[in-house]
Amino acid sequence: MKVTRALQPLLPLCQRLLPDMRTLPGILNLSSLPNLPGLPGLPGLPGRLAGLSLALLKATALDLAILAGHMLLYPSGIVQERRAAVRPALPGAAGAEDPPQLPTQAPPPVVLLHGFIDNRSVFVLLRRSLAQHGRHRMESLNYSPLTCDIRTAAELLGRHIEEICERTGSSQVDVVGHSLGGLIARYYVQRLGGDGRVRILVTLGTPHAGTRVAPLANAHPIVRQMRPGSEVIEELSRPAPGCRTQFVSFWSDLDHLMDPLESACVDHPDLLAQNVRVTGIGHLALPVHPAVATGIRQALDTEPSDAPSGTRTGARRGTARTGPRTDGLTVA
Repeated sequence: MKVTRALQPLLPLCQRLLPDMRTLPGILNLSSLPNLPGLPGLPGLPGRLAGLSLALLKATALDLAILAGHMLLYPSGIVQERRAAVRPALPGAAGAEDPPQLPTQAPPPVVLLHGFIDNRSVFVLLRRSLAQHGRHRMESLNYSPLTCDIRTAAELLGRHIEEICERTGSSQVDVVGHSLGGLIARYYVQRLGGDGRVRILVTLGTPHAGTRVAPLANAHPIVRQMRPGSEVIEELSRPAPGCRTQFVSFWSDLDHLMDPLESACVDHPDLLAQNVRVTGIGHLALPVHPAVATGIRQALDTEPSDAPSGTRTGARRGTARTGPRTDGLTVA
Protein backbone atom coordinates (compact mmCIF):
# COMPACT_ATOMS: atom_id res chain seq x y z
CA MET A 1 0.00 0.00 0.00
CA LYS A 2 2.84 2.43 0.80
CA VAL A 3 4.47 1.65 -2.55
CA THR A 4 1.17 2.26 -4.32
CA ARG A 5 0.77 5.65 -2.62
CA ALA A 6 4.30 6.57 -3.60
CA LEU A 7 3.56 5.75 -7.25
CA GLN A 8 0.25 7.59 -7.36
CA PRO A 9 1.66 11.10 -8.13
CA LEU A 10 3.60 9.64 -11.07
CA LEU A 11 0.56 8.14 -12.79
CA PRO A 12 -0.42 11.22 -14.87
CA LEU A 13 3.12 11.44 -16.27
CA CYS A 14 3.17 7.68 -16.99
CA GLN A 15 -0.20 7.80 -18.73
CA ARG A 16 0.95 10.70 -20.91
CA LEU A 17 4.40 9.46 -21.87
CA LEU A 18 3.78 5.70 -21.86
CA PRO A 19 0.27 5.42 -23.31
CA ASP A 20 0.32 1.64 -24.00
CA MET A 21 1.38 0.39 -20.57
CA ARG A 22 -0.50 -2.48 -18.91
CA THR A 23 2.24 -4.90 -17.96
CA LEU A 24 5.99 -4.96 -17.78
CA PRO A 25 6.69 -8.42 -19.23
CA GLY A 26 8.92 -10.55 -17.06
CA ILE A 27 9.39 -7.75 -14.50
CA LEU A 28 6.15 -6.60 -12.91
CA ASN A 29 2.45 -6.98 -13.58
CA LEU A 30 1.17 -3.48 -12.91
CA SER A 31 -2.44 -4.54 -13.43
CA SER A 32 -2.23 -6.35 -10.10
CA LEU A 33 -1.43 -3.21 -8.17
CA PRO A 34 -4.42 -1.82 -6.20
CA ASN A 35 -5.77 1.71 -6.55
CA LEU A 36 -4.12 2.36 -9.91
CA PRO A 37 -7.15 2.80 -12.20
CA GLY A 38 -6.68 3.50 -15.88
CA LEU A 39 -3.03 2.47 -16.08
CA PRO A 40 -2.34 1.56 -19.74
CA GLY A 41 0.01 -1.15 -21.10
CA LEU A 42 3.54 -0.76 -22.48
CA PRO A 43 5.18 -2.56 -25.37
CA GLY A 44 8.76 -1.58 -26.09
CA LEU A 45 9.44 -0.32 -22.56
CA PRO A 46 13.27 -0.12 -22.74
CA GLY A 47 13.25 2.05 -25.86
CA ARG A 48 10.59 4.41 -24.49
CA LEU A 49 12.30 4.78 -21.14
CA ALA A 50 15.59 5.50 -22.89
CA GLY A 51 13.93 8.18 -25.01
CA LEU A 52 12.18 9.65 -21.99
CA SER A 53 15.37 9.68 -19.94
CA LEU A 54 17.25 11.43 -22.74
CA ALA A 55 14.49 14.03 -23.16
CA LEU A 56 14.37 14.68 -19.41
CA LEU A 57 18.15 14.94 -19.28
CA LYS A 58 18.24 17.45 -22.12
CA ALA A 59 15.40 19.52 -20.70
CA THR A 60 16.93 19.53 -17.21
CA ALA A 61 20.36 20.49 -18.53
CA LEU A 62 18.83 23.32 -20.56
CA ASP A 63 16.83 24.58 -17.56
CA LEU A 64 19.97 24.56 -15.40
CA ALA A 65 21.92 26.48 -18.04
CA ILE A 66 19.10 29.01 -18.36
CA LEU A 67 18.93 29.36 -14.59
CA ALA A 68 22.67 30.05 -14.39
CA GLY A 69 22.44 32.69 -17.12
CA HIS A 70 19.36 34.23 -15.61
CA MET A 71 21.05 34.59 -12.24
CA LEU A 72 23.68 36.74 -13.96
CA LEU A 73 21.01 38.89 -15.63
CA TYR A 74 18.73 39.09 -12.61
CA PRO A 75 20.32 42.24 -11.06
CA SER A 76 19.75 44.14 -14.31
CA GLY A 77 16.00 43.64 -14.01
CA ILE A 78 15.49 44.61 -10.38
CA VAL A 79 14.88 48.29 -11.11
CA GLN A 80 11.52 49.10 -12.69
CA GLU A 81 11.72 49.77 -16.41
CA ARG A 82 12.07 53.41 -17.44
CA ARG A 83 9.05 54.43 -19.47
CA ALA A 84 9.72 56.93 -22.22
CA ALA A 85 6.98 59.27 -23.37
CA VAL A 86 5.54 58.46 -26.77
CA ARG A 87 5.81 61.34 -29.22
CA PRO A 88 3.81 61.21 -32.46
CA ALA A 89 5.78 61.71 -35.66
CA LEU A 90 5.59 65.18 -37.19
CA PRO A 91 3.69 65.44 -40.50
CA GLY A 92 6.65 66.94 -42.32
CA ALA A 93 9.30 64.63 -40.93
CA ALA A 94 9.51 62.52 -44.08
CA GLY A 95 11.41 63.77 -47.12
CA ALA A 96 9.45 65.76 -49.68
CA GLU A 97 10.39 63.28 -52.39
CA ASP A 98 8.97 60.31 -50.48
CA PRO A 99 5.77 58.97 -52.08
CA PRO A 100 2.63 59.26 -49.97
CA GLN A 101 1.81 56.16 -47.95
CA LEU A 102 -1.46 54.91 -46.64
CA PRO A 103 -1.69 55.12 -42.84
CA THR A 104 -1.11 51.82 -41.06
CA GLN A 105 -2.35 50.94 -37.62
CA ALA A 106 0.45 50.02 -35.24
CA PRO A 107 0.03 46.76 -33.31
CA PRO A 108 -0.96 47.10 -29.66
CA PRO A 109 1.79 47.51 -27.06
CA VAL A 110 3.01 44.27 -25.48
CA VAL A 111 3.11 44.01 -21.68
CA LEU A 112 5.47 41.37 -20.27
CA LEU A 113 4.76 39.92 -16.83
CA HIS A 114 7.31 37.70 -15.08
CA GLY A 115 6.78 34.77 -12.75
CA PHE A 116 7.19 34.06 -9.04
CA ILE A 117 10.40 35.45 -7.44
CA ASP A 118 11.59 36.78 -10.77
CA ASN A 119 11.81 40.07 -12.64
CA ARG A 120 11.70 41.54 -16.14
CA SER A 121 15.18 40.26 -17.03
CA VAL A 122 13.64 36.87 -17.90
CA PHE A 123 12.27 38.43 -21.10
CA VAL A 124 15.56 39.76 -22.54
CA LEU A 125 15.66 37.28 -25.44
CA LEU A 126 11.92 37.40 -26.08
CA ARG A 127 11.97 41.20 -26.26
CA ARG A 128 14.77 41.06 -28.80
CA SER A 129 12.86 38.55 -30.91
CA LEU A 130 9.66 40.59 -30.84
CA ALA A 131 11.51 43.82 -31.64
CA GLN A 132 13.21 42.23 -34.64
CA HIS A 133 9.78 41.41 -36.03
CA GLY A 134 8.14 44.80 -35.67
CA ARG A 135 6.98 44.87 -32.06
CA HIS A 136 8.70 48.02 -30.83
CA ARG A 137 6.28 49.03 -28.09
CA MET A 138 7.00 46.68 -25.20
CA GLU A 139 6.97 47.25 -21.47
CA SER A 140 7.64 45.01 -18.50
CA LEU A 141 6.01 45.25 -15.11
CA ASN A 142 7.97 44.24 -12.03
CA TYR A 143 5.79 43.30 -9.11
CA SER A 144 7.44 42.92 -5.72
CA PRO A 145 8.75 39.47 -4.66
CA LEU A 146 6.99 40.25 -1.37
CA THR A 147 3.60 40.30 -3.14
CA CYS A 148 1.31 38.00 -1.19
CA ASP A 149 -1.93 38.22 -3.13
CA ILE A 150 -2.70 37.55 -6.81
CA ARG A 151 -5.70 39.89 -6.64
CA THR A 152 -3.54 42.81 -5.48
CA ALA A 153 -1.00 42.13 -8.23
CA ALA A 154 -3.84 42.01 -10.78
CA GLU A 155 -5.07 45.43 -9.64
CA LEU A 156 -1.53 46.80 -10.04
CA LEU A 157 -1.39 45.31 -13.54
CA GLY A 158 -4.68 47.01 -14.37
CA ARG A 159 -3.38 50.42 -13.31
CA HIS A 160 -0.21 49.83 -15.30
CA ILE A 161 -2.16 48.92 -18.44
CA GLU A 162 -4.41 51.98 -18.09
CA GLU A 163 -1.32 54.16 -17.86
CA ILE A 164 0.17 52.54 -20.97
CA CYS A 165 -3.04 53.06 -22.95
CA GLU A 166 -3.24 56.69 -21.90
CA ARG A 167 0.40 57.34 -22.71
CA THR A 168 0.49 55.55 -26.06
CA GLY A 169 -3.01 56.35 -27.28
CA SER A 170 -3.73 52.66 -27.79
CA SER A 171 -7.09 51.31 -26.69
CA GLN A 172 -5.76 47.79 -26.09
CA VAL A 173 -2.61 45.88 -25.21
CA ASP A 174 -1.34 42.34 -25.64
CA VAL A 175 0.04 40.57 -22.57
CA VAL A 176 2.62 37.78 -22.27
CA GLY A 177 2.82 36.23 -18.80
CA HIS A 178 5.25 33.60 -17.61
CA SER A 179 4.09 31.21 -14.88
CA LEU A 180 2.50 33.25 -12.06
CA GLY A 181 2.50 36.31 -14.33
CA GLY A 182 0.01 34.61 -16.61
CA LEU A 183 -2.28 33.83 -13.67
CA ILE A 184 -2.17 37.45 -12.51
CA ALA A 185 -3.04 38.63 -16.01
CA ARG A 186 -5.88 36.13 -16.31
CA TYR A 187 -7.36 37.30 -13.00
CA TYR A 188 -7.25 40.88 -14.26
CA VAL A 189 -8.96 39.89 -17.51
CA GLN A 190 -11.62 37.63 -16.00
CA ARG A 191 -12.39 39.17 -12.63
CA LEU A 192 -11.47 42.86 -12.91
CA GLY A 193 -12.90 43.73 -16.33
CA GLY A 194 -9.55 43.67 -18.10
CA ASP A 195 -10.98 41.94 -21.17
CA GLY A 196 -11.80 45.38 -22.55
CA ARG A 197 -8.11 46.31 -22.49
CA VAL A 198 -6.32 43.01 -23.19
CA ARG A 199 -6.69 41.87 -26.79
CA ILE A 200 -4.58 38.68 -26.56
CA LEU A 201 -3.19 37.03 -23.42
CA VAL A 202 -0.32 34.59 -23.98
CA THR A 203 0.63 32.46 -20.97
CA LEU A 204 3.78 30.37 -20.60
CA GLY A 205 3.71 27.52 -18.08
CA THR A 206 0.91 29.13 -16.07
CA PRO A 207 -0.93 26.98 -13.48
CA HIS A 208 -4.43 27.82 -14.72
CA ALA A 209 -5.95 24.93 -12.75
CA GLY A 210 -3.42 25.09 -9.90
CA THR A 211 -0.30 23.01 -9.29
CA ARG A 212 0.52 20.59 -6.49
CA VAL A 213 4.29 20.76 -6.88
CA ALA A 214 6.61 21.57 -3.91
CA PRO A 215 4.23 21.21 -0.91
CA LEU A 216 6.83 22.81 1.38
CA ALA A 217 6.37 26.09 -0.51
CA ASN A 218 2.91 26.46 1.03
CA ALA A 219 4.47 28.75 3.61
CA HIS A 220 4.17 31.54 1.04
CA PRO A 221 0.56 32.80 0.69
CA ILE A 222 0.81 33.37 -3.05
CA VAL A 223 1.90 29.77 -3.54
CA ARG A 224 -1.16 28.63 -1.63
CA GLN A 225 -3.26 30.67 -4.07
CA MET A 226 -1.73 28.65 -6.92
CA ARG A 227 -2.90 25.34 -5.46
CA PRO A 228 -5.84 23.42 -6.96
CA GLY A 229 -9.03 24.35 -5.14
CA SER A 230 -7.75 27.67 -3.78
CA GLU A 231 -10.11 30.65 -3.69
CA VAL A 232 -8.31 32.27 -6.62
CA ILE A 233 -8.45 29.15 -8.78
CA GLU A 234 -12.11 28.71 -7.84
CA GLU A 235 -12.85 32.31 -8.88
CA LEU A 236 -11.23 31.70 -12.25
CA SER A 237 -13.42 28.65 -12.81
CA ARG A 238 -16.61 30.70 -12.44
CA PRO A 239 -18.64 31.75 -15.51
CA ALA A 240 -17.14 34.55 -17.60
CA PRO A 241 -19.77 35.21 -20.28
CA GLY A 242 -18.80 37.64 -23.00
CA CYS A 243 -15.08 37.66 -22.17
CA ARG A 244 -13.44 39.40 -25.13
CA THR A 245 -9.79 38.43 -24.60
CA GLN A 246 -8.26 35.66 -26.69
CA PHE A 247 -6.10 33.23 -24.66
CA VAL A 248 -3.09 31.31 -26.00
CA SER A 249 -1.48 28.99 -23.47
CA PHE A 250 1.91 27.35 -24.05
CA TRP A 251 2.46 24.33 -21.79
CA SER A 252 5.35 21.89 -21.68
CA ASP A 253 5.18 18.12 -21.29
CA LEU A 254 8.44 18.31 -19.31
CA ASP A 255 7.45 21.14 -16.99
CA HIS A 256 8.62 20.10 -13.52
CA LEU A 257 6.61 22.88 -11.84
CA MET A 258 3.21 21.80 -13.17
CA ASP A 259 1.45 18.93 -11.38
CA PRO A 260 -0.52 17.77 -13.24
CA LEU A 261 1.05 18.98 -16.47
CA GLU A 262 -2.32 19.85 -18.03
CA SER A 263 -2.94 22.40 -15.29
CA ALA A 264 -1.09 24.83 -17.55
CA CYS A 265 -3.92 24.60 -20.12
CA VAL A 266 -6.86 26.99 -20.26
CA ASP A 267 -10.04 24.93 -19.97
CA HIS A 268 -13.07 27.15 -19.50
CA PRO A 269 -16.36 27.07 -21.46
CA ASP A 270 -16.63 30.86 -21.72
CA LEU A 271 -13.08 31.63 -22.84
CA LEU A 272 -11.74 31.79 -26.37
CA ALA A 273 -8.63 29.66 -25.84
CA GLN A 274 -5.88 27.90 -27.76
CA ASN A 275 -3.55 25.51 -25.92
CA VAL A 276 -0.14 24.79 -27.45
CA ARG A 277 1.72 21.74 -26.16
CA VAL A 278 5.49 22.28 -26.23
CA THR A 279 7.58 19.12 -26.40
CA GLY A 280 11.22 18.91 -25.37
CA ILE A 281 11.86 21.77 -22.91
CA GLY A 282 11.09 22.60 -19.30
CA HIS A 283 9.53 25.45 -17.38
CA LEU A 284 12.42 27.92 -17.43
CA ALA A 285 13.01 27.56 -21.16
CA LEU A 286 9.50 28.65 -22.19
CA PRO A 287 10.20 32.43 -22.17
CA VAL A 288 13.64 32.13 -23.80
CA HIS A 289 13.52 29.36 -26.41
CA PRO A 290 13.55 30.75 -29.98
CA ALA A 291 10.93 28.24 -31.21
CA VAL A 292 8.53 29.32 -28.47
CA ALA A 293 9.29 32.96 -29.29
CA THR A 294 8.22 32.25 -32.88
CA GLY A 295 4.99 30.73 -31.60
CA ILE A 296 4.37 33.78 -29.40
CA ARG A 297 4.91 36.12 -32.35
CA GLN A 298 2.46 34.14 -34.44
CA ALA A 299 -0.10 34.25 -31.63
CA LEU A 300 0.25 38.02 -31.26
CA ASP A 301 0.01 38.56 -35.01
CA THR A 302 -3.27 36.64 -35.21
CA GLU A 303 -6.41 38.71 -35.13
CA PRO A 304 -9.02 37.34 -32.69
CA SER A 305 -11.45 37.20 -35.60
CA ASP A 306 -9.17 34.60 -37.22
CA ALA A 307 -10.19 32.02 -34.61
CA PRO A 308 -12.59 29.25 -35.64
CA SER A 309 -16.08 30.70 -36.03
CA GLY A 310 -17.69 27.99 -33.93
CA THR A 311 -15.35 28.72 -31.06
CA ARG A 312 -16.10 32.42 -31.16
CA THR A 313 -19.83 31.76 -31.27
CA GLY A 314 -19.58 29.71 -28.11
CA ALA A 315 -17.62 32.43 -26.36
CA ARG A 316 -19.93 35.25 -27.38
CA ARG A 317 -23.38 33.74 -27.37
CA GLY A 318 -23.06 31.18 -24.62
CA THR A 319 -23.76 28.20 -26.90
CA ALA A 320 -22.12 24.82 -26.49
CA ARG A 321 -18.42 24.63 -27.29
CA THR A 322 -16.22 21.75 -28.33
CA GLY A 323 -13.44 22.91 -26.05
CA PRO A 324 -10.24 24.94 -26.52
CA ARG A 325 -8.13 24.51 -29.63
CA THR A 326 -5.08 22.33 -29.05
CA ASP A 327 -1.88 22.55 -31.09
CA GLY A 328 1.61 21.14 -30.70
CA LEU A 329 5.13 22.56 -30.92
CA THR A 330 8.19 20.30 -30.83
CA VAL A 331 11.36 22.25 -30.07
CA ALA A 332 13.88 19.55 -29.20
